[in-house]
Amino acid sequence: MSKRALIVVDIQNDYFPGGKWPLSGVEAAADNAVRLIEAARLADDLVVYIRHEFASDDAPFFTPGSEGAQLHPTLAKRPDEPVILKHRVNSFLETDLAALLERHAITDLTIVGSMSHMCVDAVTRAAADFGYKVTVIHDACAARDLEFNGQTIPAAQVHGAFMAALGFGYASVVSTEQFLTEW
Repeated sequence: MSKRALIVVDIQNDYFPGGKWPLSGVEAAADNAVRLIEAARLADDLVVYIRHEFASDDAPFFTPGSEGAQLHPTLAKRPDEPVILKHRVNSFLETDLAALLERHAITDLTIVGSMSHMCVDAVTRAAADFGYKVTVIHDACAARDLEFNGQTIPAAQVHGAFMAALGFGYASVVSTEQFLTEW
């Protein structure tokens, strides 16, 4: 019998308008994440929040102890829901995430959050490598424009490329509506 956990990755203040590193579409993605959190709570699934802080005060965002590094209030996190603090891109690396999932006998992970091309990508690939059945909710994730070789790659293309890659070999990639309807 499978047991599911919802992993809410880095939905933090600095990624929202007015923050140090705003993402394209972050508010709509967070709204979809909240719908999934509510559904997970109703199903009595484990909801795990990942919160990123860089180790240095001179980081471009998520500086230690800052308001920008706090979970966004949209999430309405409950006191009994665990938060994993990480200092690296991969949420499994040097954290208690694997031990927490093991304690709860989790087999399936649903992943939402930010940034599609960094922390969502890293936790998805690691989770698949660890043997979890992984689902990424593409419209509950957000990205930003990137620069490469003198070109600006728009956030929508960055997001699409990473979702396509994850869907090819690491996870089922679906919309919020599709996931809630099939679940």
